[in-house]
Amino acid sequence: MRPHAKSLVLSSSVIAMAVWSAPAFAQDAGSTGVATTAGQVTKPGDATGAAAQADTARAAVAPDAADRITPQATSDSTEPTASADIVVTGSLIQRPNNTSVSPIVTVGDAAIRESGQATLQDTLNQFPSFTTGGNAGTGGQGGGGRATINLHGLGTNRNLVLLDGRRLPVSDINGNVDVNILPEAIIEGVDVITGGASAVYGSDAVSGVVNFRTLRKLEGIRVDLLNTVSERGDGYRFNGSLAGGTTFAGDRGHIIAAFSYAKQNPVNGSSRDFFYDKTPSSFIGTGTFVPSATNAPSAAAEQAVFARYGNTGTRSPLLNLGFNNDGTLFVQTGAVNYKGPTNGSGYLLVGNNVRMPVGQQIDFYNGLDRKTAFLKGDFELTPSLTAYGQMMYVDLDVRTASGGSLTQFGTLTTIPVTNPFIPTDLRTVLASRPNPTAAFTWNGRYVGVPYKNFDEQYYVQQYLGGLRGKIADGWTFDGFAAYDESIHRQTINNAVVKTRVQALLNAADGGNSICAGGFNPFGDANARSLSQACAGYITKSARSRERVAQTQAQLQVNGRLFDLGAGPAQLAVVGDYRRNSYRFVPDADLSAQNLESIIASAAASGAIDVKEIAGQIDIPLLANRRFIHELGIGGAVRVSNYSTSGTVTSFEGDARWKPFAPLLLRGSYQRAVRAPNIGELFAPASGSQLVIGTPPASLGDPCDVRSTARTGANASQVAALCVATGVPAAAVSSYTFPTTATGQTINGNLALTPEKADTYNAGIVLTSPVHSGLFRDFSISIDYYRIQIKNVISSVPGLTVLSKCFNLDGSNPGYSAANSYCQLIQRDATGQIVTVSTPYLNLGGLKTDGVEFQAHLGVPVSFVAPSAKMYVDAAVGWTRSYKVQLLPNAPFLDYTGISNGGAGTNSVPPRATPRWKSLTTLGYRSDGFGFGGRWRYQSPLADVSAVLTPATAQVGVPAYSLFDVFANVKVSSRYELRAGVNNVTDRSLPYVASSQNGTDVALYDPLGRTFYLGVRLGF
Repeated sequence: MRPHAKSLVLSSSVIAMAVWSAPAFAQDAGSTGVATTAGQVTKPGDATGAAAQADTARAAVAPDAADRITPQATSDSTEPTASADIVVTGSLIQRPNNTSVSPIVTVGDAAIRESGQATLQDTLNQFPSFTTGGNAGTGGQGGGGRATINLHGLGTNRNLVLLDGRRLPVSDINGNVDVNILPEAIIEGVDVITGGASAVYGSDAVSGVVNFRTLRKLEGIRVDLLNTVSERGDGYRFNGSLAGGTTFAGDRGHIIAAFSYAKQNPVNGSSRDFFYDKTPSSFIGTGTFVPSATNAPSAAAEQAVFARYGNTGTRSPLLNLGFNNDGTLFVQTGAVNYKGPTNGSGYLLVGNNVRMPVGQQIDFYNGLDRKTAFLKGDFELTPSLTAYGQMMYVDLDVRTASGGSLTQFGTLTTIPVTNPFIPTDLRTVLASRPNPTAAFTWNGRYVGVPYKNFDEQYYVQQYLGGLRGKIADGWTFDGFAAYDESIHRQTINNAVVKTRVQALLNAADGGNSICAGGFNPFGDANARSLSQACAGYITKSARSRERVAQTQAQLQVNGRLFDLGAGPAQLAVVGDYRRNSYRFVPDADLSAQNLESIIASAAASGAIDVKEIAGQIDIPLLANRRFIHELGIGGAVRVSNYSTSGTVTSFEGDARWKPFAPLLLRGSYQRAVRAPNIGELFAPASGSQLVIGTPPASLGDPCDVRSTARTGANASQVAALCVATGVPAAAVSSYTFPTTATGQTINGNLALTPEKADTYNAGIVLTSPVHSGLFRDFSISIDYYRIQIKNVISSVPGLTVLSKCFNLDGSNPGYSAANSYCQLIQRDATGQIVTVSTPYLNLGGLKTDGVEFQAHLGVPVSFVAPSAKMYVDAAVGWTRSYKVQLLPNAPFLDYTGISNGGAGTNSVPPRATPRWKSLTTLGYRSDGFGFGGRWRYQSPLADVSAVLTPATAQVGVPAYSLFDVFANVKVSSRYELRAGVNNVTDRSLPYVASSQNGTDVALYDPLGRTFYLGVRLGF
């Protein structure tokens, strides 16, 4: 039998029998890499179809050759038959034709391999439908570097991620799925519904569904190895997998086992010139004295000290004073009498101010080690009953480093005047204060201890078992139960413990009686000479544990109802139950806010139960009529009862029309309802950094005298509000915020109500009407989407809190301290912002719409080789608008074409909302050889400040293009080599003004030109 004969078609007699637990996706049984977006038929021999362009690399190895590498590999969604057609659908019902109402992008195995990307999410993020969520470039403050998926920029928790049509283990409190856990060794392809699908799949699927397909069966052994390294010799990544399978009992049983190992080395900011001057923090290794506005030193005394240095100018006594290694003082603002390094050793003069750029210290690319074991099997008990089961275990370790710990969040440590290490000149200044014996505040960066770093250890396991079979003629069932859990153990290494630092500072001997040498924070050389004993004393490994578990059970029944002459109407009914539970036990010092640079995170737990029933119907109305090759309608409804939110209902209606075979017109509407998840309801107060920048170029602290709020027409009212909200009156005339970031606290809210969304899709698909000649392999699809979400659940953006409190957008015209946003800002005794609370609320609305365009053209070049073709694939996304309403009845803010560098992995708006995004591939393939090039493009972006503070809008991001080349060769029927170069032009990172690190390494390529080499063996 020729390999392509093992491709799939579902005839009307097989439809009901082939339905699995959530069989929304059926795809070619072979591993050819041919893709179908828009649910079109693709013939492996021709590679035609409207979505072949989605598999941008396509199969540089011919289908026959590829199939011999993985003999008898079939997808998990269907049963093989002898036809050469493929059915791709986006519903619980599998139609026996080539139509799908939902726009579907299918990325095949070959495209995944030829992308040269070490992870699945990096491959998918190249496509216009996706916005970058979490990946190896996220998690510097312990976010874990999770690999999450974000469709249309609507949030990683508003799309549903499946494996073979079933829910994957939940990886965090917000219901996200970490696709790092997937068994890449047997991933055959990825199907993506880019429109909403809540009525069919559940409330998570507001923006769409991503289904990863594994092989259904495999005879023999498959080995796949991939090595990737940057031109600079770092960023090394390795992926290795071993998969084996067999059939037994006369093909009644099938077993597949897969094992994989992935390694990714971390990359530090010090290895790239770009980060040399990024994140210029005022928290420096020399340490600084922070004057108190209510107990400030005498200006005359301070000037007398500096006069001895030869500096006779006048200066404010409220400015921070730093410590040179010789014991003399310097003024940090202006670098007056500063004697340390100015362009190296971690220091830099920025605007003539002494800074330590933190970008040099952090790991901008996370280190990762992952071990995965996967086992699945099925056995035909009787001709009408099959049992199946599946097990997955993942051991994942993600490592990040965030630089030297600093005194930043929460209560600052203080130094008593009895400390023996206080320099003589500082004693003179301290003695001039109204209360000369009072302890004083200092800040600094702990350069004497190793960089603070995080170990994020994940242990994920899932166990699933079920039965499927035939009930009666035309009626089938599929039922399964599953349990999974994700254990997350976070260790903060070299975390500085505030109480232990305070103990050393308070000791009469400077702490020498506690640990050798004690702690001398005055001057960079002293700070770096901290003894190993004292470094061990003031640091610890802070350990926290998080457990997320999911129990699910589902029963689906499919059957045929009646026939109006165009084919049988079909019905699918699903009932399911899920329970998600969560428990978080933080380290005691983390909970007590006793660690530097970490905000308190309290213990928390919670659970949600949901019972659902759903039904879907498909009714073919007419077929084979004049101008009606096919006409059909369908609909779905889902009723969900949540233990926390009550009962919600979602529904969907759709229609499809093919005037003639090559042309499909389709459209759908659905009402989606998303209930709040565990994180939004039960999340403990937890902290992260909020990037506010330095005024006037950035928003900064509006109370800062450099800000436009303090220099504008309403400066006096702003100053009065600053005093009313915590800035000391004695300091307000000279108040400055010393760094570019502050704390941000997020916590759950049990008063949340469900979101409601309306989703519209309309599209046209045209395939070539000819079966020979130059244009026989041509297809195009154009789909319009419009998604509107009301009652959006989100945390209040921290910059929005500051803007609204200080009336930068007209929200507080009376400059009242009682304003609800002002109540979310917490300041310390010196007036500095300690944290901005950003709780989860039902904020307002979110709406986006746009067009996705996909095209494919393959041209035979038989004069080179009988099977040779040149091809071009293009996937283009145009976002017409992306708007966010921050409060009910408030105006929508237009975030179209905006760069939001401070966004988290689940933020709305996301990291970027480019108006245009595209992926284009030009290539050649034949039976034994293929090569090609890719162009990745993103249109220019304005900075998010253009929306929030248009008067001080910062520079945006220019258009961004990357070019890749790839090639593969079939050495023998069982041995394939692939290689390529990504970012051929070594495109540098763009500057992102709204990002604390000056760019976004999750969205843009931080490594530069990289090379990859892979090999695949089949036995």
